[in-house]
Amino acid sequence: MLIRYGYRITIGSDQPLPLVTLMTARPERRLDLRAPEVFRTDPGVPFSVHTDIYGNLRMRMTAPAGDFTLESDATIADHGLFDPVCPDAQEMPVPSLPDEALHYLTPSRYCETDLLYDAAWHHFGQVPAGWARVQAVSDFVHGHLRFSYPQADTFRTAKGAYDSGLGVCRDYAHLAIAFCRCLNIPARYVFGHLGDIGIPAPPDPMDFCAWMEVWLSGRWWTFDPRNNRPRIGRIKIGHGRDAADTPMLTTFGGHVLKHFEVWTDEVDQNGNLVPNWY
Repeated sequence: MLIRYGYRITIGSDQPLPLVTLMTARPERRLDLRAPEVFRTDPGVPFSVHTDIYGNLRMRMTAPAGDFTLESDATIADHGLFDPVCPDAQEMPVPSLPDEALHYLTPSRYCETDLLYDAAWHHFGQVPAGWARVQAVSDFVHGHLRFSYPQADTFRTAKGAYDSGLGVCRDYAHLAIAFCRCLNIPARYVFGHLGDIGIPAPPDPMDFCAWMEVWLSGRWWTFDPRNNRPRIGRIKIGHGRDAADTPMLTTFGGHVLKHFEVWTDEVDQNGNLVPNWY
């Protein structure tokens, strides 16, 4: 399967604006690209690429005063399979966890485990450990929160989402991650592209998507409490402890968002859109 993905974002500023972006596929997916990812800005400016502490690829540049557009377009090969499901995957005792997983048990900016510990064990303490427990967390978060774009809040944390019952995909991920960490299950925040492949197209415009990965039986597994079903064609951009570690756009000064467009579509060998087979 081939997937064409990209974005076009325009911001405005009254003065030159240093910025850092995190909107390109992670290094482990670069070999799947069918051609180099095309990135450009308007006006054109020089930029550099570096890898952060989580292995995510970031671009650094300075936008001139006025309107500034960032645009990327790429086609990537994907296996076309649904997210794997493994009901036999087991939790690992904390002393047996590798160092890379241990980092994802600690509280973070948006995942306040100290405030959700009692709720986590109340809701999930009696659920069999392992895959079933993580799925129970995902089921609960999916049902507890009401998805609402108009009420998106950059400052909403996992506890805030739990108390309000509202959120967007990042809030679903944060709450599920916090619950898993309270249960001694390493969990990390992931965001990337997720097209509407194999499902009815929703009425909302395409956007980036957030989900989580949990450590069971010695590897990371995908869970998506927002959609709460296996999906096809995830293109991972970044991961970290929570959204604070993976901001798509970091600016060092004020700006106004003027245009935001994201695409993630299945295409054929000639680049033509493939009708959704749902």
